[in-house]
Amino acid sequence: MNKSSVVPLGAPSPTVASHDAERHSYGQIVKSSTLIGGSTAIGICFGIIRTKVLAMLLGPGGIGLMGVYNSIIDTATVISGMGIRSSGVRQIAHSVGSGDSSKVAKTVTALRRITILLGILGAAATALLSKFICQLTFGNSQHVIAVAIVSSAIFFGAISWGLSALIQGMRRIGDLARSSVYGALFSTLVSIPIIYVFRERGIVPCVIVVAAMSALATWWFARKVQVDRITMTMADTWMEARGLFALGLIFMTSAVLTTAVAFLTRVIIVRRLGIDAAGFYQAAWTLSAIYVGFILQAMGADYFPRLSAVAKQPADCNRLINQQAEVGLLLAVPGVLATLTFAQLVIHAFYSTKFAPAAELLQWLILGMMLRVVCWPMGFLLPARSERKIFFWTQIIMNVTQFGLIWLGVKLWGLAGIGMGFSAGETFSCCMIYLVVRRMTGFSVSVSNIRHTMVAAPAICLAFVMSRFVPGTTAIVLGCCLTIAVGGYCLMSMLTALGPEKVHQYVERLRNMFIIPFKPK
Repeated sequence: MNKSSVVPLGAPSPTVASHDAERHSYGQIVKSSTLIGGSTAIGICFGIIRTKVLAMLLGPGGIGLMGVYNSIIDTATVISGMGIRSSGVRQIAHSVGSGDSSKVAKTVTALRRITILLGILGAAATALLSKFICQLTFGNSQHVIAVAIVSSAIFFGAISWGLSALIQGMRRIGDLARSSVYGALFSTLVSIPIIYVFRERGIVPCVIVVAAMSALATWWFARKVQVDRITMTMADTWMEARGLFALGLIFMTSAVLTTAVAFLTRVIIVRRLGIDAAGFYQAAWTLSAIYVGFILQAMGADYFPRLSAVAKQPADCNRLINQQAEVGLLLAVPGVLATLTFAQLVIHAFYSTKFAPAAELLQWLILGMMLRVVCWPMGFLLPARSERKIFFWTQIIMNVTQFGLIWLGVKLWGLAGIGMGFSAGETFSCCMIYLVVRRMTGFSVSVSNIRHTMVAAPAICLAFVMSRFVPGTTAIVLGCCLTIAVGGYCLMSMLTALGPEKVHQYVERLRNMFIIPFKPK
């Protein structure tokens, strides 16, 4: 595979058809990113309201404790889920693509049954191991009962994951987006009164209720998916589930390692820096993922199925990876620059002045998140090609390296060292996955991505330096100017990639949406 197989943005296409196909591909990436991103943005608005109120009512210690509980639930849910969500998406998508309705029905039925079973087993196992988990996390048995009770959230999480796999596998991206919005709305409406009335005693019920609301919203939209009714014995279910488990182990490896690193990071913080520091970390981590989160979610919702469809065609894989990376880069850079510029103000606005120490950590974490946006399109190739052994070892190496760097950062620099270690780990992961994918498909970065990187990288470095060494007001003014200038560049580049016809379609949709009384010229 040579570099000529990668079609950079703006390069003359051999035929009009291929040029139109490339424009359509960019349009589909932007459409899915906008749809998932829009729902994520709405969910974030609800999350901001919930987080702000909870931060004022609970303080850093309460937010930190809630973050630890959620980390325990996330880790247990991932382990007990056996990667069924991701493998279910792939299996359902393949079944739908085959046009065999009975095959679709078998996959969906098996997925539903296995999801419920795994949810029950995961909740029960966590409750039984609550004392061990409590000792590992807090170094004492003070929270054993709370951990045992909060384990019920694992069941709701498993249900939500399984139903999300059904919706996503059917490519009902709109329903997936709507379920996310309603889940966030219901969670906000229910959780705030609980914390307001019970304060710290309401943390455990709040965690459970949020998981239940998410499951309820997902079920509401999943029930609209119509599949044939079939009779399946336990043996038939097991035979179908074997395929889900075999593929799911690939995804579970990555998910378990990622959540384990997040969990152990919180353990280190609680043990070395205290529960308030865990609250600062929770605040910074949540905010660092707000803007880039919708880009990463869009990759999983639409990009991964598309990449899986061309996984054995190196030229198409490389072109799609470059396109997704380009869109992700152009969408993420303005938000990263704004976060670096307004870190202190963002912390105060979203939480309170008590969380001021989280600002520096936020700036370091956002650098790592930017690298994650660039790296993830390449990382999806390994599971898309079912390269199980390579995927397993790359995940082991990357996650162990990142955790080691985070541990070293905490030891040397305290709270800010977490962000330093995270960003260093993401840098290592980017380099490693690039070398692996290049060896596998001959991948090379497109000319347009190199050009965008040459604009984005110096701008991000400059914003970071100004935020640290330039006096407050001056840094904000200069940061605003830089954000606007680079944001304008990203917008123009995006419009160029989409082409005038797609831009006109989006303008028409906006005009119709807001009932603008005049048509664009």
